[in-house]
Amino acid sequence: MEEGGRLDTVLGKAVSILRAFRVEDDALPLAELVRRTGLHKATVHRLAGELVNNRLLDRVEGGYRLSVGLFELGMRASVERSLLEIAMPFLQDLYERTHETVHLGVREGHEVVYIAKIGGHRQARTPSRAGGRMPLHCTAIGKALLAYSDATLLGEVLAAPLERRTSHTIIAPGLLRRQLAKVASSGVAFEYEESALGINCVAAPVIGPSEELMAAISLTGPTSRFSPEAHVAPIRTASAALTATLVRLPSATR
Repeated sequence: MEEGGRLDTVLGKAVSILRAFRVEDDALPLAELVRRTGLHKATVHRLAGELVNNRLLDRVEGGYRLSVGLFELGMRASVERSLLEIAMPFLQDLYERTHETVHLGVREGHEVVYIAKIGGHRQARTPSRAGGRMPLHCTAIGKALLAYSDATLLGEVLAAPLERRTSHTIIAPGLLRRQLAKVASSGVAFEYEESALGINCVAAPVIGPSEELMAAISLTGPTSRFSPEAHVAPIRTASAALTATLVRLPSATR
């Protein structure tokens, strides 16, 4: 079962169904939801129906998909919503300066949760989406978050199996630790086709009013023309400007 629910409660079972959806999924058939959750078919069918009635799932051809009702609930999450409202002008400015795909992400557990994604006609084909998740260790934005997190979290991530998303994913704990040390000293993180083939990324952390890590910003582009090193200056500028704004507005994200 996915992290975040208990299978011995009705709520836990419903949450396990919602968490069975992955970033790359559109619709999932009932049989696949049964396989991913480990629940009985009748239970999944009944709870999926309840989730449809409560606008958390949609019933579509081919099975079920996540509903806009989940997005509406997510937008009510005070910290992320306030952060997004404050960050959006900086994200838009970064996009206008670079015309590359811009992300804003926060950490939840061992994953990045993307709370914003901006891209235009040159947008890279990335597996990310607003509201989606990716492992911390294989994305630039995740590495920026991980490098500035506490030692306990770092130890947990390095001790757990590191999923290989592509042939370029760093799965050796020692190598990842050394790379994260460089991120912590330089203030920028890089990704070279580690989460998906064909894309490179650069990211920087966003620090809050009490010097706590709040988020990270990234730029993503296709390997055919996007050099992460060439975009260090704009990503640093954006993260520093957002950090400075958050420091001046200590109540804005609380």
